[in-house]
Amino acid sequence: MPKQKRSHPFGSALLGGAVVAIFATLAFATGLVSSGGRTTTTREVVAGGSTPVADVTSNEGGNTVNQIYKADANGVAFIESKMAEGVASGSGVVLDDEGHVLTNNHVVEGGEEIKVSFESEGQMYPAEVVGTEPNSDLALLKVEAPASQLHPLKLGDSSKMEVGDPVVAIGNPFDLQRTVTSGIVSALQREITAPDGVKIDNVIQTDAAINPGNSGGPLINASGEVIGINSQIYTGGEGSDGNVGIGFAIPINTAKEEIARLKSGTADEHGYLGITGATVTPELAQAFNLPVEEGVLVQQVEEGGPAAAAGIQGATTAAEVEGQEFGLGGDIITAIGEEKIGSTEDLVKTISDAHAGETVEVTVIRGGQTATVSVKLAERPATSAG
Repeated sequence: MPKQKRSHPFGSALLGGAVVAIFATLAFATGLVSSGGRTTTTREVVAGGSTPVADVTSNEGGNTVNQIYKADANGVAFIESKMAEGVASGSGVVLDDEGHVLTNNHVVEGGEEIKVSFESEGQMYPAEVVGTEPNSDLALLKVEAPASQLHPLKLGDSSKMEVGDPVVAIGNPFDLQRTVTSGIVSALQREITAPDGVKIDNVIQTDAAINPGNSGGPLINASGEVIGINSQIYTGGEGSDGNVGIGFAIPINTAKEEIARLKSGTADEHGYLGITGATVTPELAQAFNLPVEEGVLVQQVEEGGPAAAAGIQGATTAAEVEGQEFGLGGDIITAIGEEKIGSTEDLVKTISDAHAGETVEVTVIRGGQTATVSVKLAERPATSAG
């Protein structure tokens, strides 16, 4: 039987625990959600209302939930992070047979001692933090465990996911290890805020049940591939910390770009452009009569950031398509130097591959005309719009 849950506020410090964010006039408060002295972690945003969780049991040409669970459950880690206030718990994804495990940064941040297990109530193995990327809420662990315990999961391509596609989440909500839930992709290109205040773009929204303790665990497609890292949820209101059918996962393509840097401990050294954007698709181009079918539609430009200093322009009006709002009237980025930019993921990769202080040539379409803008990239600030 689950133990009694209680809440412990810790001001603005996440301390590796759950974030309980009160969604009222965009104000956030942080805290830890505990279960009998243990803290289960999933970053939360409180909102009113609820969305029913879909019962997805199969997909034409794909696997059933049962098949996915049997194939992938052994590759989902249970993570404990000991800190002064107690023990936080979360989930992780086994990446290779060397013991690398990917999780959320907020699962392990502030942890004094970290242990990982790979089976329900199984042996706990010591782990160390290899690298962190707070701006993407990602962390990489190295676990000292025998090869027999390591079952790497296959990473998929999050850019191929579409609204309505079935997905499965496996994790350890409220310390209940090896829990599987199912649902669909509810929306794409959502934006969430990392614990350090930085916006994370192109996030996957799902109605698969995600609760405190699922943080860092995989969101899996019908082929059994990881397409997202579960990170945040909306909750039903103040005093509630459970699932209401609105969860968010960091796209695995975003995580892929960070993994090599996390392994080398240099994830925070990449460049910063200072915009938020939306991927231009043929459907979006047709709906808004855009001049191109690929690229990144600039939504907002961070005041005082590199893009603003170079004159890149953000949206001036807004319109809605299929329930999603897009900013219009801003620049459309189509290339960085010789690199073609077809999506926000392309843009993130290209800018991340560059370094602070480096000048890049950004090709934009503005008012139907193509122009090239020189932008001197900066070091990402502690808090930004993206």
